[in-house]
Amino acid sequence: MPPTPFTHAAVTAKSLAANPERLAQHFGDEEYLLPLWIAEPYLPLAPGVVDAIQARAAAAWYGYEARPPEVVSAFWEWMATRHGWQDAALESLISPSVGTSIGVLIEELTKPGEGVILQPPVFTDFKPLINRAGRTVVRNPLVLTDDGYSMDLSGLEAAAAEPTTRALILCNPHNPVGRVWTAAELAQVAEICARHDVFVIADEIHADLALSPFRFTPFAVAAAGSGVAWAATHGPIKTFGLAGVCDTLLITDHDAAADRFRHRSSQLHLTRNNVFGVAAFAAAYEKGGPWLDELLAQIIDNVGLLRAGLPPEIELVAPQATYLGWLDFRALGMDVPTLADWLAASHLALSPGHWFGREGAGFARMTLAVPAEQIADAIDRLTRAVQAGPGTAPA
Repeated sequence: MPPTPFTHAAVTAKSLAANPERLAQHFGDEEYLLPLWIAEPYLPLAPGVVDAIQARAAAAWYGYEARPPEVVSAFWEWMATRHGWQDAALESLISPSVGTSIGVLIEELTKPGEGVILQPPVFTDFKPLINRAGRTVVRNPLVLTDDGYSMDLSGLEAAAAEPTTRALILCNPHNPVGRVWTAAELAQVAEICARHDVFVIADEIHADLALSPFRFTPFAVAAAGSGVAWAATHGPIKTFGLAGVCDTLLITDHDAAADRFRHRSSQLHLTRNNVFGVAAFAAAYEKGGPWLDELLAQIIDNVGLLRAGLPPEIELVAPQATYLGWLDFRALGMDVPTLADWLAASHLALSPGHWFGREGAGFARMTLAVPAEQIADAIDRLTRAVQAGPGTAPA
């Protein structure tokens, strides 16, 4: 008989009711799917943020509203307190999304046919942004050893040295493998890219989600004095589950990048405000600290549950950051289609690893920002699936 469907309200509302078409498109129209594939928290959100949105809604006026400078100030106060990063001499530009920031920078700072480096397995949206701009993906895959993932810095040097390579998209912390790059690693990246005049676009949208004892280092801090040109994406959307509401920020000290982004934003009206996003953005950084501390503790607990409960054939790559678990299924010996079918038959909707590049084949990404009972449910489904074997639906 099929497993008992979970009923946690936050998960059901977000994943089943809000995204039924996407869920069915990727995983089939399955009544008993446990959807843990989208990178957002499936938990009650920060009360201060919810209160701010509700208060703004109660005002019953939703017209044009200037974005107050306190919005960006709240971000920098947060960064100084949580990460020791100051905003001296840095541009802080509003952007609708991380993808918007990266897409505009690719178009403004590179030419058609030129190369943009990716370090797969990496977030799925980066490659399409490069391809749709008519640029060329330059691959610098991460290296997986018994000690976890690392960068291939010699390979990065070779890729950056190519005259047509103009930019690197750096994922810091890294989605999906959960690495927190050290200051030393980031400094080496900065030196390589400075040496070859490669612009670094650091996607740091998971900055707040480093898991103790690991700490996030801004690329800007590690790169200080290197001479590298850089920009970084930030904002509350991943930290506080606000991707459907809030803007993001593009941070840089590069005058040309800032000017070109500002011009394109004006040309395309990219900074038109959303009144709820303005309220949520400031409230998240001003009031969300205690909630985030609880979230990080929940993630660490859930990591412990997974490590203790997974069958030996499935390994969790030890996460240092994000609320995303990178599960290694390679010991089961399945090819990509078989693994995808097996997971669906197990009533689990996880992001297949090959979505993140060919290096992700045999892996899958799982959201960990859920109640502990959902982790236990996922472990149970995986255990029964392993016992049933590939190609066999669990009893």
